[in-house]
Amino acid sequence: MPEAPAVRDMFARISPRYDRLNRILSMGIDVGWRKQAVRYSEMKPGDRVLDACSGTGDLANALSDAGADVVGSDFCGEMLEFAEQKNLKRAEGRRPAFVQADTTQLPWADSTFDLATVAFGIRNVEDPRRGLAEMLRVVRPGGRVLVLEFCKPRTPGLRQAYMFYFRRVLPRLGRMLCAESAGAYDYLPDSVMQFPEREGFLQLMREAGWEDAEYRTLSGGIAALYRGRRPEASPA
Repeated sequence: MPEAPAVRDMFARISPRYDRLNRILSMGIDVGWRKQAVRYSEMKPGDRVLDACSGTGDLANALSDAGADVVGSDFCGEMLEFAEQKNLKRAEGRRPAFVQADTTQLPWADSTFDLATVAFGIRNVEDPRRGLAEMLRVVRPGGRVLVLEFCKPRTPGLRQAYMFYFRRVLPRLGRMLCAESAGAYDYLPDSVMQFPEREGFLQLMREAGWEDAEYRTLSGGIAALYRGRRPEASPA
């Protein structure tokens, strides 16, 4: 796993084309995944939400559209610049605020938020367990966490097709679409293959202090939604 400065620099390089590349390379499926993430989070209108590793703000915007008061954070300032630009194009009303911050050292006080979310970003945190623990700290007792992350399908046929696309097609397609993305779309499959998933990720959540950790898979196991709850009497 590359160290945090290298990952941050990589995302800074691809930030101008990040949204377009993701829509093309995921064939638009990620848009639906974020909608399901909002529903699975059980967010209520008016909830205070932290969207960590927010990138260009797609999940933050979806949560805001559902009525939450959202702050998006990310360690890459260039990504947040594009999140702010997208904000300017949105209709008047609720808009997320964006703050540059490392998920392992969040600048908010304990119990600031009702919900913390992260979409396709926890893999990029240098110490994911510490990141999950920081998200726990800034969520109130009884509050929740929602994680959307890539997963590896287990269905025969789909698994083989997925692995071929992810390891062979996606990196080449990324390089064709954006020369600056070469490292990013070699890094992406490697990081997904190495990162804990399903029960492995639930164990990581529990070690960070989250209770009632559970998950559901999406699109045949290509992605997964995880959620948990901060204990009412938390040591954090």
